[in-house]
Amino acid sequence: MAELMVDLIITLDGCASGEGWPGWWGLEGPEYLAWLQQEARTQRTYLMGANTYRLMSGMSEDAAAGGTGYSEDESASLTGLAAVPKVVFSASLAAPLQWPNSELVAGDAVEAVRQMKQVHAGPLSTLGSLSLCRSLVAAGLVDRFRLVVFPLITGRTGSERIYDGYPDVALEMVDSRTFDGRLQLLEYIPRVIDAPQWRGQA
Repeated sequence: MAELMVDLIITLDGCASGEGWPGWWGLEGPEYLAWLQQEARTQRTYLMGANTYRLMSGMSEDAAAGGTGYSEDESASLTGLAAVPKVVFSASLAAPLQWPNSELVAGDAVEAVRQMKQVHAGPLSTLGSLSLCRSLVAAGLVDRFRLVVFPLITGRTGSERIYDGYPDVALEMVDSRTFDGRLQLLEYIPRVIDAPQWRGQA
């Protein structure tokens, strides 16, 4: 069975973006960027929704055309996404999708991913797509929940609050790492729970 990972970058207060902030909130460093390059060599199929597809495909195309709004590392990361397999869940987009190596699935995303986990040969990972991530976690389909936490509270400017609408989820930590002395990677095995639990409870 294919392993599914939800992979997110967040601020300390759980936001995925913020008004006026640059990519990575301007806090990326050489250790983190080297790790991203290493991760990019892992053969994964990326799952996303229509909004993320529109955003990321546009940015990838712009970066490939030499757009000036990206750092060298951002440009390499964005253009590299064109070569990796991607599955896009949307009822509003029409096939064929223009971003290379992108497959469109118009049906129910949760059921489609449930079937993909049964037959897919390699690991699956989300790319952005907060509502898709929320649905997959709630359905109990996520095997790994990985965060990179940026040391920033965006109480005034933060947007895209990641955990709003989530069920209660117990998390068993399986990995952690610090990048550049400030960014914290946290990787968990998630388990949706129906009621509050505490240490020692069966």
